[in-house]
Amino acid sequence: MRERIDTLSGPDRDRIIRFDRAERWLHGINAALVLIVMTTGAVLYFGPLSGIVGRRVLMRTIHVYCGLLLPFPVIATVAGRGRDGFRRDVARLTRWTRDDTRWIRSRGHSGATLGKFNAGQKLNSILMAGVLPVLLMTGAVMHWFSPFPDSMRTGAEYVHDLGAFAVWIAVTGHILKAINEPEQLRSMATGWVPLDWARTHRPRWHDAVVAADERSQTADIHSE
Repeated sequence: MRERIDTLSGPDRDRIIRFDRAERWLHGINAALVLIVMTTGAVLYFGPLSGIVGRRVLMRTIHVYCGLLLPFPVIATVAGRGRDGFRRDVARLTRWTRDDTRWIRSRGHSGATLGKFNAGQKLNSILMAGVLPVLLMTGAVMHWFSPFPDSMRTGAEYVHDLGAFAVWIAVTGHILKAINEPEQLRSMATGWVPLDWARTHRPRWHDAVVAADERSQTADIHSE
């Protein structure tokens, strides 16, 4: 599904698609897996929690296999028919602009002309994309440890712990920020944001989508 404008009748207002169905499913599944891995990891790491929950072997099994599942929703999205929206957003998340630097320096209070994602969202996505594979590899060394020397197992555990703390910080910040921005949070459930919101908070993205929508409508008229 391409990004487009949708004019609604009645009390609703014009809206713009922000995330298509494939992206929403990917976000939901990966978010659930990450939260499960974080929760079970906390139980395994903190003695008091482990004592309260118990079932340590079960917690470890859930932790390991949910971690191993993390790449598969991404692979399915990239290989599936709904990959276009995901690929467009990956390109946006990895493209840094002067307005992103301005946004960071002002801690989000500048009048930067933002695209679809702000600099905080870009940094969070880059961090998660870099850290999660490292956690997967170090976790595999820790779980299937017999082929590896003691020094590698010790190093893997140290790196795994650091990566886990980074994920906890990133995910907690992401959740708190999302709660404070209900339009963006709602778009992960519905796929849409109000056109006025996009025009005010994401003007660069809004203008690009409006221009593309106008070109599409013109092409449809000429083809009739």
